[in-house]
Amino acid sequence: MSLAIPPAARDALEAWLTHQRAIEGASAHTIRAYTADVTGWLAFLAGHLGEGYGLKRLASVPHADLRAWMAHERARGLGARSLARSLSAVRQFTGWLAEREGVDATAVLSARGPKFRRKLPRPLSEADAKALLSTVAEDAAEDWIRARDLAVVTLLYGCGLRISEALGLPGTAHPLPEVLRITGKGDKERLVPSLPVARAAVARYAALCPFDLGSGVLFRGARGGPLNPRLVARTMERARATLGLPPTATPHALRHSFATHLLNAGGDLRSIQELLGHASLSTTQVYTAVDGARLMEVYAKAHPRA
Repeated sequence: MSLAIPPAARDALEAWLTHQRAIEGASAHTIRAYTADVTGWLAFLAGHLGEGYGLKRLASVPHADLRAWMAHERARGLGARSLARSLSAVRQFTGWLAEREGVDATAVLSARGPKFRRKLPRPLSEADAKALLSTVAEDAAEDWIRARDLAVVTLLYGCGLRISEALGLPGTAHPLPEVLRITGKGDKERLVPSLPVARAAVARYAALCPFDLGSGVLFRGARGGPLNPRLVARTMERARATLGLPPTATPHALRHSFATHLLNAGGDLRSIQELLGHASLSTTQVYTAVDGARLMEVYAKAHPRA
């Protein structure tokens, strides 16, 4: 099917992917997804238009052709979430191409994707979170690896860190200070208090770790390189299997649990937003699985006219 794509369009796609890698810093996974999504779009147009097309025409595709592509994708079984992702890739590619070709790409850039229900996060109960922390390192072969795994998950749950943030901590973060300065998404910095239990877990790991932590990252793999997040996920998989927890009990679920348990205990939503590093309060609201009665209780206590 891709053989029907005009050579100029194929070259434009390659140039855009190169731009995404070099300038935007897109990951290999993202590049693979972009390649599949935009290639499908270009191949569809080749068959839909019944003839070759130039770059100017490609960048200024009308609404009717875009809707035909979306209908074609849904007809072949593509779900709403996947189609929304594909449309996002097509919009980005088209916007880049339109700027290069000097044409109006309003039809594509203004297109709205299909609506879909976002899956709400599923935090662990407080009891399950404690049990997980007690179980997570039991299968490790060496003491220092057990200490490492426990330190990582304690940071996720005790400080609400993303897995990338925890594994990105430098060796100089030890000894862990009472307040961590974390650089999150978009290079946005935030201050996060570290609990004594987190400081103790990191200290024990650092004392047992056989590698010099004076340079490089804090958490190391078995050969001394940076710890792979997939290894943390596997550790969580084994622990949840032992405890009979659902597949949603992932490393990221510990961050959700951190937020939810804070709010349940009376924490302020705005403060939790700052601790998580969310740009939008609405993101934090989705992040915290708190029932309506609890939210009304917070409202009644906080609002001056309640």
